[in-house]
Amino acid sequence: MSHDASPPGCPARVHDSASGLLLLSSAVGAAEPREVYRALREEWGNVARVELEPGVHAWLVLGYHELLAMVRQEQVFSRDPRNWRDLNEGGVPPRSGLLPMMSWRPNVLATDGLEHRRLRQPLDEVVAKIDQRRTRRQVEAMCRDLIAAFSGRGSADLVGEYATIVPMLALGRLFGLDTAGGRELLRALASPGGSADSSGEGDRRFEEILHDTMRGRRTVPTGDLTSAFLDHPNLATEAEHLQSMAVMVSAGNETVTAWISHTLRLLLADPRFAARLHGGRLGVDDALDEALWRDPPVNNMPARYALRDTELGGQYIRRGDCLILGIAGANDDPAIRPEDGGAEPGNRAHLAFSSGPHVCPAQVPARLITRTAVTTALRLLPDLRLAVAGEEVTWRPSPWTRVPTALPVRFTPVPAAPVPAPPV
Repeated sequence: MSHDASPPGCPARVHDSASGLLLLSSAVGAAEPREVYRALREEWGNVARVELEPGVHAWLVLGYHELLAMVRQEQVFSRDPRNWRDLNEGGVPPRSGLLPMMSWRPNVLATDGLEHRRLRQPLDEVVAKIDQRRTRRQVEAMCRDLIAAFSGRGSADLVGEYATIVPMLALGRLFGLDTAGGRELLRALASPGGSADSSGEGDRRFEEILHDTMRGRRTVPTGDLTSAFLDHPNLATEAEHLQSMAVMVSAGNETVTAWISHTLRLLLADPRFAARLHGGRLGVDDALDEALWRDPPVNNMPARYALRDTELGGQYIRRGDCLILGIAGANDDPAIRPEDGGAEPGNRAHLAFSSGPHVCPAQVPARLITRTAVTTALRLLPDLRLAVAGEEVTWRPSPWTRVPTALPVRFTPVPAAPVPAPPV
């Protein structure tokens, strides 16, 4: 089928670039991305041609089963961007905003096979050592402090004043940083989900903070994750220690911010869903999972690179082609989506954490942090409500992560707790 015109009976073409292809960031930033992905599926099928930025093309894998097949075949679809033909041939500009997420780095994200397993094992084992009860108490205390800073006003931005801050403070604490250190990490971290224009200085400062933390733990080991990475026999060099820490912190920051934001937005903007929660028919974990089905934090995840000519979803894939995991589209695939479009309570078959060898290793702490942030906000601000219509919420520009620019809310002001008088 030609893609120069809409097939008879199909919706209008979903493109907005000179090439006639969909620019991926326009889907992530749409009011309802699922409608864009559905139109794209109508036009192309389960594997669609898109633009990552003007002139840089890729395949977006929208089919649930096609996505699983791709991520489980690392002998055909590599995670290593050194196999990306367009990058090797100069088709990606040196200052492209794609490179923070898609350039090669010597870490677990860009490896396959035995090397990937060697670098992945420390992540799995270190995450398994997290004391969940202690972490929950620490995160709850952080959330209470953040809410106390704005609860007397009766209004707040739950993204800028809450959801953006909680993950980095929580991750910083896991690695042995105090609140001031966590906030410094947050300031330094140039989000890889956005532009690369000013990321260099922030990235350098981010790595300096991690280096300083590593040096301190070599002198005085503790029970935090920094010490655990330094002690792991699979990590042989300082660079491997640093990259393992950087992957966990940077990958967990914006995704958990998005998950907290989406869950709160779902509960505030969908009265029927909120009524089911408050009526006891659903739990907070059901709301967390519904948010992952409807609006996964990473709508589209880079990337896999074809190691040979092959076929996927009826499309001819050439060696060196770039393929993007269309997680939001795959979650909405008619082959697995319930007719009413909602998820059954307890169904965690979504692809928000990917699958295969590169499945997210930190699902448990991510859920713990998100659940604690959501439940604490609902408990301390019981009449929380959106200050704008749900459809008026706008989104940070990105082809990857879907994070609200703001989530303005109102609530009954809560007087600050009185400060105890000093003893006489």
